[in-house]
Amino acid sequence: MKMKPLALGTHAPQTMLTISPHAKSLLQNRRFCPAFCSSVSSEPIGTQGSKLEYKAGILDDFFLNSFRNKLVKEVGWDSEKPGYDGLIELAEALMMNSRSNSDTKYAAVRILKSLFPPFLLELYKILIAPIDGGKVAAMMVARVTVFTCQWLMGVCKVNSVDLPDGTSCNSGVFVERCRYLEESKCVGVCINTCKLPTQSFFKDYMGVPLVMEPNFSDYSCQFKFGVNPPLTENDDTLKQPCLDVCPIANKRRDIQKNVDVMKCPKA
Repeated sequence: MKMKPLALGTHAPQTMLTISPHAKSLLQNRRFCPAFCSSVSSEPIGTQGSKLEYKAGILDDFFLNSFRNKLVKEVGWDSEKPGYDGLIELAEALMMNSRSNSDTKYAAVRILKSLFPPFLLELYKILIAPIDGGKVAAMMVARVTVFTCQWLMGVCKVNSVDLPDGTSCNSGVFVERCRYLEESKCVGVCINTCKLPTQSFFKDYMGVPLVMEPNFSDYSCQFKFGVNPPLTENDDTLKQPCLDVCPIANKRRDIQKNVDVMKCPKA
């Protein structure tokens, strides 16, 4: 993965303004360093190039099976469908069987916690999260997210996001077309089994603020590690209507004959 060269934080002397092609090449290809956070504005999403097709890696089956097994323990039964289709059915069940949206969120948080050794989360929050105002921790989890979660979300890449202190940092993750949202076809599943619990998990258990901004028109999603989510009443994502293709609304209509099928289960 190629990293975008960053502007230097200090002004160079007048004699250094002319840079040879060789020196410029060295600067553009330098390795990771603390200068990944700078005061440069973040690059617009639309300029990041054409979409790529994700090719499954050797660890993807392990990640999928681990996550699915945790879902099975929480739901209490397993789907007869294989692979990713079965995982989506379990996620829908988690949503349908919960007494409230809060219950769904807390169940999803428990699943995320169970994927990590407890001491690892505690040490990360205590030792890593405070470094450099949280920027180091935010950049680290962004890269781990890309490495471990493309089997779940599809093609994604680290990008630059604006931070509350006025700087920008390569602590964002842009998902080109979220597989989880596209397969579930449900705003409620996205909000209550992914967005809200993931935001809570990283903030409460790893000490890293996170806001996730799913786009229900093109199924893309922007993660912004190091940025706190807005208040519930100010979060436009939570005001989205149900998708026309949502299967959950049809299932709820079969179970509860007088239910408003146009009302999203998250409401």
